[in-house]
Amino acid sequence: MQPIRKALRRSLVVCLIITLCLPLGGVLLGVGLGMKAPAMWGIGIALLVVGFYGTPIAWSSGYAPKKSLERVVAAVMEEHLSTVREIAAQLDISEDKVRKHLTMCFRKQYLPGIKREGDILIRNDNAPIGHEEEYAECTACGARFLAGKDSKVCPYCGTPVRKK
Repeated sequence: MQPIRKALRRSLVVCLIITLCLPLGGVLLGVGLGMKAPAMWGIGIALLVVGFYGTPIAWSSGYAPKKSLERVVAAVMEEHLSTVREIAAQLDISEDKVRKHLTMCFRKQYLPGIKREGDILIRNDNAPIGHEEEYAECTACGARFLAGKDSKVCPYCGTPVRKK
């Protein structure tokens, strides 16, 4: 849930800043007119325009889509729903819309550790590629050491080891 929440928080901050441009622009325009300061008028007008046009755009195309993706991610990660049909039933949206949301979630990497096979989501339990190492303890000399996957003997005394 961490990646989606981070993106959602970032979108919320941007939307709030753009929303605050509208009243701030009005204040700057009014004060600038009262003080006869054209530079302040220009800044006020610019902030009014950004706030007036940017506020609905930011909320509807920036924050709202991420909020709906967050709900899908929560259904998968917290409620442990694993099929498109289950998610659609839980969220009361169409299966096609769930598929689109899942595609976007995977594209933006909001579902780490999950892989998709058709309409089914499964935990990605693939082992990391490369040389596997873990700690082992020698039963003879008691030495603890980092043992590779192929290591079967203690490097200090040559006794066969068991991995922990």
